[in-house]
Amino acid sequence: KETQSPSLGKDRADTVIIGGGCVGVSLAYHLAKAGLKDVVLLEKSELTAGSTWHAAGLTTYFHPGINLKKIHSYSIKLYEKLEEETGQAVGFHQPGSIRIASTPTRVDEFKYQMTRAGWHPTEQYLITPEKVQELFPLLNMDMVLAGLYNPGDGHIDPYSLTMALAAGARKYGAQLNYPVQVTNLNSRSDGTWEVETPLGIIRAKRIVNTAGFWAREIGKMIGLQHPLIPVHHQYVVTSTIPEVKALKTELPVIRDLEGSYYLRQERDGLLFGPYESEEKMKLQDSWVTNGVPPGFGKELFESDLDRIMEHIEAAMEMVPVLKNADIINTIAGPITYSPDILPMVGPHQGVRNYWVAIGFGYGIIHAGGIGKYLSDWIFEGEPPFDLIELDPNRYGKWTTTEYTAAKARESYGFNNIVGYPKEERFAGRPTERTSGLYDLLKSKCSMGFHAGWEQPHWFYKPGDETGYKPSFRRTNWFDPVGREYKQVMEKVGVIDLSPFGKFKVKGTDSVKLLDHLFANVVPKVGSTNISHMLTPRGKVYAELTVSQLYPGEFMLVTGSGSELHDLRWIEEEVTRGDYKVEIENMTDEMGVLGVAGPYARQILQKLTSEDLSDGSFKFLQSRHLKLSDIAVTAIRISYTGELGWELYHRKEDSVALYSAIMEAGQKEGIDNFGTYALNALRLEKGFRAWGAEMNCDTNPLEAGLEYFVKLNKPADFTGKQALKQIKEKGLKRRLVYLTLETDNVDPEGNESVWHNGKVIGNTTSGSFSYSAQQSLAFAYVPTELSKVGQKLEVELLGKNYPATIIEEPLVLTEPTRMRLQRKGESPKI
Repeated sequence: KETQSPSLGKDRADTVIIGGGCVGVSLAYHLAKAGLKDVVLLEKSELTAGSTWHAAGLTTYFHPGINLKKIHSYSIKLYEKLEEETGQAVGFHQPGSIRIASTPTRVDEFKYQMTRAGWHPTEQYLITPEKVQELFPLLNMDMVLAGLYNPGDGHIDPYSLTMALAAGARKYGAQLNYPVQVTNLNSRSDGTWEVETPLGIIRAKRIVNTAGFWAREIGKMIGLQHPLIPVHHQYVVTSTIPEVKALKTELPVIRDLEGSYYLRQERDGLLFGPYESEEKMKLQDSWVTNGVPPGFGKELFESDLDRIMEHIEAAMEMVPVLKNADIINTIAGPITYSPDILPMVGPHQGVRNYWVAIGFGYGIIHAGGIGKYLSDWIFEGEPPFDLIELDPNRYGKWTTTEYTAAKARESYGFNNIVGYPKEERFAGRPTERTSGLYDLLKSKCSMGFHAGWEQPHWFYKPGDETGYKPSFRRTNWFDPVGREYKQVMEKVGVIDLSPFGKFKVKGTDSVKLLDHLFANVVPKVGSTNISHMLTPRGKVYAELTVSQLYPGEFMLVTGSGSELHDLRWIEEEVTRGDYKVEIENMTDEMGVLGVAGPYARQILQKLTSEDLSDGSFKFLQSRHLKLSDIAVTAIRISYTGELGWELYHRKEDSVALYSAIMEAGQKEGIDNFGTYALNALRLEKGFRAWGAEMNCDTNPLEAGLEYFVKLNKPADFTGKQALKQIKEKGLKRRLVYLTLETDNVDPEGNESVWHNGKVIGNTTSGSFSYSAQQSLAFAYVPTELSKVGQKLEVELLGKNYPATIIEEPLVLTEPTRMRLQRKGESPKI
């Protein structure tokens, strides 16, 4: 159905895909193959124009993330079968690939990555220098300490791949129209779109922006500023090298991480592509300010070998045969970067039926898997698995052009940097999104970045080694965090929780809406509860704190990273059910302070005439009151599990409120604490975290959230029917609570759990327990291995440490301790 002489063919479509690079064509292929009728792809010049046609075409199973491994794996499996299915050759080579470690820290990084890969089906091996040399005999072995080897990796011809996907898409009934430029987009009141082109208008149920470095232009048509910027990426191709020609088998792809380049065989020569430092790399920022030049399609940039000279020299040292090779071609082309190098994939908050798959720095390896992922999501109404790191809604109004440019520079330059746990990157910070306390606290602590916000991780005291010192083992924050832990357990601590996402929901249908959205009951006026939004398949889409402040008026609170992710889901439900409600996003206007510890009540009581005693202000109650003449909404809840309140207030009152509380707590020895101590405290109490113990990969029953799921409430909440079936069938795995015997290393989540020489599960989060003086972790294991007392092992940095499933929680929460005390029992903490 190819229409080279441009015509629209139809004036209505289910889905219009804008952009014919490998990602857009893959989506057309997957939607059509899944049986969606009326899939139309519009491409302004020709398929593969933009970044696809000149890509180096690398394909790898490796990804440091968790579920992105699934995307890579699906792509490779698809590309292996594509030629057979479509009759179109794809030029797929699979000689494997090796990442090279030349420093002891890199070897640690590889061990860290091995435990994260162990519970995935992907083959990945830590190999010796001898094995590296056997696979790639042309290396200078003086520089090799170890290799991370993925069999099945390799490279594919991007043009042939796209043409094979296009042939498949047409075979299943999709229409690919080019050259047809989209000139305007109009959203209609019923949620459909009018897509304007020089050849007429198409009405579409949904549109998907897959326009590569034109994606910003498409976004601008509907008032969105997508944070994307083109970078110059160069790779170099050599003429025939006799030593390469003499080889019997194709060389594996290598990635020399210290030299910051990839290198692979290209016919009888070599091809290598560096990632130069943030100071040297080049952005095409004029395209952001003035737009992409109208005719740009299959053009390239002027090459600049001087800019990559140090990497060429590093490659010659690592692969000495390069010294005598001639460079016959240098390709310098645009690749689109998002601020954090990850693409933006999924539906966009604030605009109905507008989806994106944009910002691909590695479009070839992602194309297959993302096409399938989005196609499944469009069909099922929910993502097939959790990929919140790709959510387009992780960015917001705070993501300015300056921020995007600073971050893209950093992300490109850091392409091959060591990936530590708890990594922080400092370019573009702070954004305009700082809490009211930022200026007051910034010199006193180590700040972390959360969805544009700066939030204290841990605080400095005289004698501490300050600053950001990343490590795979315990590092400079380990003892200070223990100090903050003790502060909250024994006295009282204050924490800045302003980054929380906060929404007001009110209106005649508010109770009905929340009853349908949440698996828990709707809290009464003046009460608060923890509630979960589930997907139709019964997965945990989100966890929020819900408070009914006045009749029919609610405050919903979620984690900073899921603010717009959750808001989009709620707004979509409002539209679908035509609920009469108003939703207001209060995140930026509202500050939050957490006050927790045995003296919390005593200190806050000094600042208010309101009775804060246990009888008057119970656990999980909320009310409006004045503290030192400042209006706050106080909720008696704390993620520390200790006696505490969260105090919601106007951001401009943060400094005055904080100062009043600190002043009032002098006698009790009040002090600050950060999110690292908060994490240790919540783990000891057995509190789950969204994004770790639960997400779109888990159901609430296996996550141990039965208490919050009311299957017997009258409302037919989303996911209820699926949960009933899950319960009937019985669970295959369960979340368990482990103590570990480790040395100078602690679990943090996503590590492999072993039993009898096999990987049987994975940790979800972990930390050192400052009360038990040993490591603590949550993990998913098969039901038959989930009993208390079960012995397991957890792999950390290449070593399996003994672990034991224990009764949770390790430390009882303050409300539980009080309840037992009232019954006359003396609970041990």
